Amino acid sequence: MITKEQLTEKLKLYVILDRKLGNGVSLPDQAHLAIAGGATAIQLRDKEMTSRDYYEMALTIGEICKENNVLFIVNDRLDIALAAEADGVHLGQEDLPLQAAKKLVPPSFIIGISATNVEEAKEAENGGADYLGVGDVFGTGSKADAKTIGVDMLRQICAATSIPCVAIGGVNKENVHIALDSGAIGIAVISAVVSQKDITKAAKELRAIIP
Repeated sequence: MITKEQLTEKLKLYVILDRKLGNGVSLPDQAHLAIAGGATAIQLRDKEMTSRDYYEMALTIGEICKENNVLFIVNDRLDIALAAEADGVHLGQEDLPLQAAKKLVPPSFIIGISATNVEEAKEAENGGADYLGVGDVFGTGSKADAKTIGVDMLRQICAATSIPCVAIGGVNKENVHIALDSGAIGIAVISAVVSQKDITKAAKELRAIIP
């Protein structure tokens, strides 16, 4: 069973893989390159793959993460996360409810929940979520339906909860310190790493800023 302290360390630099934003770099290569730069967690997210392809990709990415002692999280799909023996799943507010997910997972399985306000954050913590993905903090082009919540709301959520909060949404090396100063223990990024010409270098630069 992972402790809160261990999980906090694993969530410092949380890189979300993306086929469209990866400039032609395959998802396994994105994972390898990000991990080489210091990524501590990898999330597989894809809305368009068939379930079988998503499962097979989860097996591949999971193996890469296991070899490198990096946390592996599957976005949205609890069934795929469990079948591929991922470390956990990340669920949005419109995904399978936390209480339903908790009934299906083993005790050591990690569940992260997206939160955009204090109410959602507290409900997730009270329901047994392991960490929060808080955002969109700075405004992102990676997710069309993302609603920007701003730094002040990030600060409020971090202050109102005791589980690790990861800032997501438009985080980059110029503003990462603002997210951390607001109470986030780590950052979740897509474009700031996988869209860069040198993925490893981009990850390394971000990781160097995070204590």
